[in-house]
Amino acid sequence: MFSRVKGFRDIYGEEAVYWERIERIFKETFHTFNFREFILPVLERADVFHRGIGDTTDIVEKEMFAFKDRDDTMVALRPEGTASLVRAYVENKLYNPTSVRKYYYIGPMFRRERPQKGRFRQFYQAGVEVFGADGAAIDAEVIYLLRTLADKAGIGDMVTMEINSIGCPECRPAYYETLVAYFEQHKDGLCEDCKRRLGKNPMRILDCKVESCRAITKDAPVMLDYLCGKCEIHFSDVKKYLTAFGVEYNVNKMMVRGLDYYVRTAFEMVTNHLGAQNAVGAGGRYDGLIKLLGGPEIPGIGFALGIDRLVALAMQKDNIKDKGADVFIIAFKDISDVKCAELVKNFRERSIIAEIDYAFRAMKKQIKSADSSGARFTLILGDEEMNRGEASVKNMETGEQTSVKLDAVVDYIQNKL
Repeated sequence: MFSRVKGFRDIYGEEAVYWERIERIFKETFHTFNFREFILPVLERADVFHRGIGDTTDIVEKEMFAFKDRDDTMVALRPEGTASLVRAYVENKLYNPTSVRKYYYIGPMFRRERPQKGRFRQFYQAGVEVFGADGAAIDAEVIYLLRTLADKAGIGDMVTMEINSIGCPECRPAYYETLVAYFEQHKDGLCEDCKRRLGKNPMRILDCKVESCRAITKDAPVMLDYLCGKCEIHFSDVKKYLTAFGVEYNVNKMMVRGLDYYVRTAFEMVTNHLGAQNAVGAGGRYDGLIKLLGGPEIPGIGFALGIDRLVALAMQKDNIKDKGADVFIIAFKDISDVKCAELVKNFRERSIIAEIDYAFRAMKKQIKSADSSGARFTLILGDEEMNRGEASVKNMETGEQTSVKLDAVVDYIQNKL
């Protein structure tokens, strides 16, 4: 017997019902905010992520599924969507003509990290990217969209929104200098990864989950105290627009992004209902990424939302059952099988879920199948019913049974539903 690859999983049954609902809600909401879908390839040149995510990140250093193709090209299963979408935006010259572009994507991502609760090697994300807008209003709208997705999915009371400003190339150097000086004084207490980060991207030390590092970072200087005038105004405006959108938030001074092209607004949607995996969605402004991947100097902002984690939250909140069929038709070979097929067609044309016993077995077995199907109504087309031009309709919840003319039974069921 074959088994799944470690860190991968099958999604079926009740969880798949939630999955379908969440994806439908997401797509409806994205379109309401005037975002258009972008369908991305699963496989990219590995360089897209080396440059777009950064060589020193854990994703690139430790977690990418990367391998050589037959022509010796280094390729990788995408570990995230932003770098892929920016690559597509640049390659297809979607910056011509100049305008604001708003895209969303939904699909699987791949990271070879240690599987645990809420974390898989194949996981699913929905994300958005906005290119060509640098004002605080679009930052607030993107955060508002992330919050709206949680609310519409029914888990709004299980998450909170955290925001921060991480400055810009003008104000960050002075902060880096102070930050490095602080950590140099506490270097012996840092984990090995953070000692390495100290010389490459010291802001990432603030995000370390190792307890010894967390104790040190608690008193570390924060970027908010070093913002230049433009960044202060931008962050103030983001908060003002979030209030106008009705989005509640907390300022998390320790939130960071470890790459230089991330600037100003950073945000995360977090929960305390999933154990150690507290981040449900996260994003930020990345005004240097498009240029880094070969395009013009165009600003960008976006987020990625973990569908696996959001579905897990939704399943804690309520209990959606697969409703099964609306109607089950019991029919018999050479008596009512043809009429049954006609009725199935008529029901489905009205989006009524109709099911039958394809083998047209004995009455007792079909009744058992009707019970297990979860159908709300059962139609019986036996000899007597066909002679009268009627169907016996049974309400499976109440047990009530009535006769309905065959040419009126579709309308009857539709009205009852």
